[in-house]
Amino acid sequence: MTEMHPEVAAVTDRVIERSRGTRRAYLDLIEREREAGVHRPMLACGNLAHGFAAAGEDKAAIRSGRAMNIGIVTAYNDMLSAHQPYGRYPDQIKVFARERGATAQVAGGTPAMCDGVTQGQRGMELSLFSRDIIALSTAVGLSHGMFDGTALLGICDKIVPGLLIGALRFGHLPTILIPAGPMPSGLANKEKQRIRQLYAEGKVGREELLESEAASYHGAGTCTFYGTANSNQMMMDVMGLHMPGASFINPGTKLRQAVTRAAIHRLTEIGADGNDYRPLGRCVDEKAIVNAVVGLLATGGSTNHAIHLPAIARAAGIVLDWEDFDRLSAVVPLIARVYPNGSGDVNHFHAAGGMSFVIASLLDAGLLHGDILTVAGASLRDHARDPKLDGEDLRYEDAPAQSFDDTMLRRPAEAFQPDGGMRLVKGNLGRATFKTSAVEEQRRTIEAPARVFSDQDEVLKAFKAGELERDVVVVVRFQGPQANGMPELHKLTPPLGVLQDRGHKVALVTDGRMSGASGKVPAAIHLSPEAIGGGPIGKIRDGDIVRLSGPEGRLDVLVEEAEFSARAAASPPPSATGTGRELFAFMRHGADGAEQGGSAMLAAAGL
Repeated sequence: MTEMHPEVAAVTDRVIERSRGTRRAYLDLIEREREAGVHRPMLACGNLAHGFAAAGEDKAAIRSGRAMNIGIVTAYNDMLSAHQPYGRYPDQIKVFARERGATAQVAGGTPAMCDGVTQGQRGMELSLFSRDIIALSTAVGLSHGMFDGTALLGICDKIVPGLLIGALRFGHLPTILIPAGPMPSGLANKEKQRIRQLYAEGKVGREELLESEAASYHGAGTCTFYGTANSNQMMMDVMGLHMPGASFINPGTKLRQAVTRAAIHRLTEIGADGNDYRPLGRCVDEKAIVNAVVGLLATGGSTNHAIHLPAIARAAGIVLDWEDFDRLSAVVPLIARVYPNGSGDVNHFHAAGGMSFVIASLLDAGLLHGDILTVAGASLRDHARDPKLDGEDLRYEDAPAQSFDDTMLRRPAEAFQPDGGMRLVKGNLGRATFKTSAVEEQRRTIEAPARVFSDQDEVLKAFKAGELERDVVVVVRFQGPQANGMPELHKLTPPLGVLQDRGHKVALVTDGRMSGASGKVPAAIHLSPEAIGGGPIGKIRDGDIVRLSGPEGRLDVLVEEAEFSARAAASPPPSATGTGRELFAFMRHGADGAEQGGSAMLAAAGL
């Protein structure tokens, strides 16, 4: 057995020690729920009759209580390309369950909003909080007590974290997450980025831009760049919550259906009544959470998970902070370059060796914990396999010994860079995340005068007016969870990229979010404390020199301390209304900091 890297072991011990009390309380909770919570045998006859009244051919089996009844929580809608394939899954899952003498019912549905559709629009201000709504929707579905296991159908940005947070509060149930896969590759992502920048410069029109976008996002499945959605799939793999190799098989293929079938068959084997009970709350432990961070760093995944992973961890009684990310980032090498960190997309990544190669090589290097309780194997090593069809039969092959494309995927010893490229930067402005892996090395330290904004549209206006044609640190404040729900500022990437390409030193500093797919411009994001809570970012003025340095782990405004302390903070803009934003006021008011996960729900629950 490979010895764990000493720093990965040390960070894991740090998380375990910090979480000792809360984790014990969580494990006690799920044990009580298993023994004395709401279960079918405890339901009154009227309750139970309601639960199987419309179950058709499964009615007798559910009534008897002798077989597992799987609760399906689905994030299906047919507007969101990644979730459109889920429309037929419940009927298929019921057939797969019957093959093993079990039953399945749709426990409930959750919303599944798309950041790609709402990017730069008002609806993006609901996006982060949709994670909590998804968690609440999951809890509502499972609260009926009709289920002995859970199949979670979801892929994208807030959806997987929300499903997992909700399901963890029913952590006594065995649970498998079932993805639907990425769409086939369309227009190359580099070409899409080029057209976006030309549009930002006014060199192509809307029709050309729309044609480019439509050629990129062209069918059912997840977007093919390595953003938050595909980072979700990677994390579920290294946590052992998927069937081996499930993440990046395209929708609508025989192999995809075979892996989904295997997931349901496996779920029937890990229930509380059998000899291989694997409850979700035991699978998601401190080591699994550390694995998720390591996988994120090693593959250059989305910075959004600097918010989502602490929230997921809290739901399991585990306390994770940005120091943990930073310490791991210093020792976990970057072994993958997937767009926007490279030229190929997730389909190319999968063909190069994909997740089986990633898991095997990180285990070999002592960077992943193999001794975790997974849904499908004796250890995580059993998840370093790829599913294949042999006629109609599903079999698994061990991970390839070598990458099939070393421009995209390498072993840790030949890594693209020695660190994971997600740094904690801190100083007199607070604490923030800086994804250095997407930024050229010579741009990882920027010192320039600030230009301060309170809205991303103001930045675009200033760019179009030529007011940013210089070295500049663009500061966008009042973008945190309490201010406006922390929308992503992804549409700032093209204009800031244009300025950088023109030779200017450019950086972004914000208390908002900027997707891991945002690319090449240095950005200190998730700055905490946020402006509306009295954070120092609220005191920055136009012309102040701001210094951001990833290598040094620093973010500072270079103003005399006495002068800066004496300044009055800027007044926040009025709360926005329309597009339902006013309905989320209670979530904004109750949200905690980005480092804790930006959740009103978890804060109010005392988790």
